[in-house]
Amino acid sequence: MLSSVRANGVAIDLPRARRFALRVVAGQALVTIIAGVLSGALAGGKGALSALLGGGIGTVANLAMALLSFGSRTAANAQKAMGAFLVGEAVKLGLVVVLFVVVLKVLKVMPAALFAAYVATFVVYWLALASALPAFGGLTMPRAPKD
Repeated sequence: MLSSVRANGVAIDLPRARRFALRVVAGQALVTIIAGVLSGALAGGKGALSALLGGGIGTVANLAMALLSFGSRTAANAQKAMGAFLVGEAVKLGLVVVLFVVVLKVLKVMPAALFAAYVATFVVYWLALASALPAFGGLTMPRAPKD
């Protein structure tokens, strides 16, 4: 197994990216628990359950994406890595849609708590992504010279 994928002169350290993705999922799980506790304190058991389900949907979907996108078979070449990423993203989207439909059809939940906790996991994802781009060789903004 190769430890990196190289395409167009850019190398991606897959073990490092995999660890990062799993840390993001752990952060989402933590935010889900916090949202559940806060919703429980504000709205009771139904609010807590709703928040845990909403955050759980975001967390499970991102876990599936991380495992599919950064699996051991993705390290062979850049084309396989890109294909794995696209499959992971499609599975993530499908899981989100299916899980929301199931939860909203089967359970009586508080939609505000459900969607607020989901959005909180989404915010964790985007904040982590934004903070990691320079570390993974992403573009950085040029800094103004100090006087």
